[in-house]
Amino acid sequence: MIDYLIGVDGGGTGTRVRIARRAPGGAAELAQGASGPSGLGLGIARAWAAVQEAVARAFAAAGIAPPPPDRMAIGLGLAGVHNRQWAQEFEAFDPGYAALVLETDAFTTLMGAHGGRPGAIVAIGTGSVGEVLLPDGTRREVGGWGFPAGDEASGGWIGLAAVNHIEQVLDGRRPASSFAADVIEACGGNRAAIQVWLGKATQTTYASLAPLVLRHADDPAARAILTKAGDEAAAIARALDPDGTLPLALCGGLGSALRDWLPPALAARASAPAGDSARGALRLIELHIAA
Repeated sequence: MIDYLIGVDGGGTGTRVRIARRAPGGAAELAQGASGPSGLGLGIARAWAAVQEAVARAFAAAGIAPPPPDRMAIGLGLAGVHNRQWAQEFEAFDPGYAALVLETDAFTTLMGAHGGRPGAIVAIGTGSVGEVLLPDGTRREVGGWGFPAGDEASGGWIGLAAVNHIEQVLDGRRPASSFAADVIEACGGNRAAIQVWLGKATQTTYASLAPLVLRHADDPAARAILTKAGDEAAAIARALDPDGTLPLALCGGLGSALRDWLPPALAARASAPAGDSARGALRLIELHIAA
């Protein structure tokens, strides 16, 4: 018997969970929990560990001892699901949930943003992706190709651009600035240390530099990076809905921060999401077990 429903939003920076008690009139949300990254690109075992930790924290917040997995149904929207091999490996390590539905974090973000109704989202966090649900029920995705080849406008993309800038500053190809000095310090402080930093850096590591870029938005180099990020986010939105007729939500940890860097017409019609990706995942699993 399924007593609890779980919605999971997992990416390269963190994992967020919402839990709900199943009831005849619909699921009643109880609490939330969070833990570290669960993007599949970071490893299947690490992803499951983060999910299970966030679930445990959500039940702790609700004051409920975590029930056995066979009394729970879980919906997950995770970064990296596009890689079908990773997705299959993740599903194979299911610890025994009564039901499990795995989707892209883009789709659960879309579900949460518009309550399952037609609309478009541009989700910008550690990575970036856009998805649209059309009135006829079809869906389409733009971007989401992954770092470093894609994920334009994302935290990882912004951080990578910042690192490229400091490499040029250290070489004498670009002028020094307080912005460059702060990024250099964050990456180790000197050329040798930065080389070590680069050898270990992941998308999440690069994304950790995005707040520095935003903090120095008055610096010409930082402003150029953010302006380009806004243009890239706008290109995703236009590809999703060329006529601009559907509701558009800016989602993800950097969505609201990049709003000011969008072209004015697009910024004017972009709204905050009605709900987050974890809520979308919760709705996903609720619909699945009701079908």
